[in-house]
Amino acid sequence: MNKNIKIKESLILKFKNQKFIAFLLGLILIVSGCGGGVNNSDTVVNNANSTESGNKTVVQTKKLKIQVSIYPMYEFTKNVAGDLAEVEVLVPGGMEPHDWEPTPQDLKKIAESDVLVYNGAGMEGWIDQVLSAVSNDKLVKIEASHGLDIMEGSDEEVHEHEGEEAHDHEGEEAHDHNGEEAHEHEGEEAHEHAEEGHHHDHGGLDPHVWLSPTLAIKEVRNIEAGLVEAAPEHKDEFKKNADEYVAALEQLDQEFKDGLSNTKRKDFITQHAAFGYLAKEYGLTQVPIAGLSPEQEPSAEKMTEIVKFAKEHHVKTIFFETLVSSKVADTIAKEIGAQSAVLNPIEGLTDEDKANNLDYLSIMRQNLEGLKAALNE
Repeated sequence: MNKNIKIKESLILKFKNQKFIAFLLGLILIVSGCGGGVNNSDTVVNNANSTESGNKTVVQTKKLKIQVSIYPMYEFTKNVAGDLAEVEVLVPGGMEPHDWEPTPQDLKKIAESDVLVYNGAGMEGWIDQVLSAVSNDKLVKIEASHGLDIMEGSDEEVHEHEGEEAHDHEGEEAHDHNGEEAHEHEGEEAHEHAEEGHHHDHGGLDPHVWLSPTLAIKEVRNIEAGLVEAAPEHKDEFKKNADEYVAALEQLDQEFKDGLSNTKRKDFITQHAAFGYLAKEYGLTQVPIAGLSPEQEPSAEKMTEIVKFAKEHHVKTIFFETLVSSKVADTIAKEIGAQSAVLNPIEGLTDEDKANNLDYLSIMRQNLEGLKAALNE
């Protein structure tokens, strides 16, 4: 009888020990999961799926959380990241980026992300304030235009070829891929909105580098390098994705070379001085009505000068941009008996663009067709 009791007590003790060990293992897994924080290398192992031959282990890699400033950065980043990231653009579709300012909710989204991608070169006038307000040492900050030759913005001389003078941006204060920022102060309170008008100022620089396919390629490579830093275990996938998209951009570049090399004229009038890089790349001359800010109103003297230039050069098309009013271009077109047409700086997608499933490549091809038509009139 005593022997049977001892056997039962032994079995009960063994069962309790097994439950305790299982409890410890569960606790370790929970603590490990909670302590990981935001880490793109975290994995989830799922043994729930099984086959006749046994259990099947499914490993799911946690996706990077990426915030980008404007649409071109979304397009480039999404093509490099592929399915390995969730990419969200900060500036809402249909809004002129020069008019946008980040809200506290935007700051929160950035702070909770793994990566922030922005164009730089003065496009995001709010970037320094945002980075100084965000307390996230692990945030990888990618300035896509880092290392490129950034042109001085010019809106004074009608005959001036935008881009004749450039300066090397590489030595300027820039946010490198290591996430180091000279102005970042951990724990600092978020700044109030920038004073009115500040966010329209590009600092005298032309930030529209993405409108040159060759410079777009360099931005894509900068983004690739930043994503590799954020998730080095996916280096090969990022490179493969980037190579495929770069090949598409190289094809686009060749189409521009072929389409614009033998046009009847080389100058075009545009309402917004956004196309200096494109003009420089393909031997054209941009004649801007106003400056880099699409909201800048030209003086009466400048309007007279543009009208005179258009008449003397038999210009038949005045280009205006999406997301802003076309009234200035329409006024000049009416004055000289010309037409107005869209030349898209691709700063953001309109509802119509989205409805037509347009993207950077297709809109750039629309720009090419518009330029070919205007320059061969």
